[in-house]
Amino acid sequence: MSLDSTSWPFPGLVWGPYPQMRLPIEQADRPARFWRGGLARSARDLHASLPQQSDVAAELEALRQAPQARRDAGWLQRALRVAALTMQRTLGVKPHWQQLMAAQALLDERLVEMDTGEGKTVAIALAAGVAALAGTPVHVVTANDYLAQRDAEDLSVFYGRLGLKVGWIAQPMEAAQRRAAYASDVTYCTAKELAFDYLRDGLLQPGDLSPLERRLREAGARQQPVLRGLCMAILDEADTILIDEARVPLVLSQPAAAVAEEAFLRRAFGLALKLQHGRDYRVEQGQPRLTEAGLAQLQDWPADAHPLLGHPQHRASTLELAISAAHLLERDREYVVRGGEVHLVDENTGRISAGQAWSRGLHQLVEIKEGVPLTRRNATLTQITFQRFFVRYLRLAGISGTLSGSTREMRSIYGLSSVRVPPRTPRQVRQGPTRLFADSGQLWQAVAARAADLCAAGRAVLVGTESVRESEALATLLRARGLAPVVLNARQDSEESRVIGAAGQPGRLTVATSMAGRGAHIGLAPSVLASGGLHVILCQLNASPRIDRQFLGRAGRQGQPGSCETMLALDFPLLRKRLPPLWQVLLQRPSMNRLFARVSLRAAQALEGWSRRQQRARLSALAQNEERDLNFSRWGA
Repeated sequence: MSLDSTSWPFPGLVWGPYPQMRLPIEQADRPARFWRGGLARSARDLHASLPQQSDVAAELEALRQAPQARRDAGWLQRALRVAALTMQRTLGVKPHWQQLMAAQALLDERLVEMDTGEGKTVAIALAAGVAALAGTPVHVVTANDYLAQRDAEDLSVFYGRLGLKVGWIAQPMEAAQRRAAYASDVTYCTAKELAFDYLRDGLLQPGDLSPLERRLREAGARQQPVLRGLCMAILDEADTILIDEARVPLVLSQPAAAVAEEAFLRRAFGLALKLQHGRDYRVEQGQPRLTEAGLAQLQDWPADAHPLLGHPQHRASTLELAISAAHLLERDREYVVRGGEVHLVDENTGRISAGQAWSRGLHQLVEIKEGVPLTRRNATLTQITFQRFFVRYLRLAGISGTLSGSTREMRSIYGLSSVRVPPRTPRQVRQGPTRLFADSGQLWQAVAARAADLCAAGRAVLVGTESVRESEALATLLRARGLAPVVLNARQDSEESRVIGAAGQPGRLTVATSMAGRGAHIGLAPSVLASGGLHVILCQLNASPRIDRQFLGRAGRQGQPGSCETMLALDFPLLRKRLPPLWQVLLQRPSMNRLFARVSLRAAQALEGWSRRQQRARLSALAQNEERDLNFSRWGA
């Protein structure tokens, strides 16, 4: 866009009916626009002015009357003051200067690192309210449908006093409901719902059409888009969306034409069960690849008259998918079976990925493996990743408690700079040493003993495991010791608010697969605080220490006392994958000190993190090249 970088985008004659970054998207830094110097100083000055008496209604009207060209840094500062006063008078919450600083940074298109419990919800609401007052539709992107509805409803009075309408999006909504929600000044939604709505809109009005073609298509279209464009997005848990989930393809599909392939898939799965790793196939970057011996197995496959089902290359790729289903994908880790159906599990949140399925027949192969009825295979209409979706926003900002370690990647891929907001109160968390066990059997026995001692002392305990299977195995072991653990995984994700809300009671023991994006607050009972607060035991080794901190950060919120420790086993998948066998043998020796163990764990994480960063960078470069080629072929023909 050639407009002044400080102007605020909104649907209309200037920005167009569906504002967004146009193809090809060439990533450039999003420079600081309004507060180029002292964010903290201006936030403190603004906070000091809040107790002063003022006619908020008159100030709000003056802000509304200001022309678009005058909505500059000074206008934003006044608007932020009005929003803060409105927050105080409607909800009884006086924003502290750290929240005002965070709101300023969000309005300046930056990423904000703000500790868990420091009031990210308030900071986001202030920034969204000010941007909406400037005329820009704002999408606030949350972790799940529950949080989207909760925040929109809890903050509706605040937005209403500013003269703004707030809406929210949930998975079951129809197109008309979605269109109405997106017509609001501020809309709370999840990243997946937002991206899929954008894909559906793209089928109605492809972004590469000329203005004349678009007008002709809109004139004859019976169905209208649900979004009003991609003007501004504020991402909660920004690192989860832009880093951890960045390369997951979001595929919009529809039922494919019927092909008699059930027998074909069953034959492929049966053959996969007979293949041996190393002889018939090898695994490269998590994907099976047939060897010459494996390809030779296809020669005994009976001929098929169907041109696709009989094609040698299609048979080979389907057999590789069958190998994934039979030997690589694990039940209660990558997926669960519930109600006679296979449901995918989100590796970052531990929740069921509602409405999602593997493509190319892999989902049906897993259904064959589990002996459940086969669903109809879908055909891909269009797809996108978060990495290439969110760069299309004209304004983009985000907030998280765990940005450290990803700031360079955020800058290089999204052009976003980062700001650290100091906490109001220092953390009072006691960090125990990392303990490494020879195998999971020894680990779970030690975890059970540790949790029993802590619960007996009146503490609340939160244990994090890597998979559904591990959480339930640990729960069984804990019950055998006479404890009463509460499990939170993909099987109980509908109860997460209740489970997390009660996790701070004395003697309460909660076992969870992940805490990423679970926005419910763990309120601690007074006796728990007196006993030392919440104790977190992390039994996961994630690809990044940043993800580990997301779980460990549940202890010691808002300056409360707390403690945490990490307990791992050498047979964890990441250690088996990244550490050489000899290194693993050395780690099992009693003479090896804690420093060597800690260095080994960090080395495994560093290798895995580097590999994933390279994959994200390649994906970003590939997508940019595809967009550039599409644009060239479109207009160069």
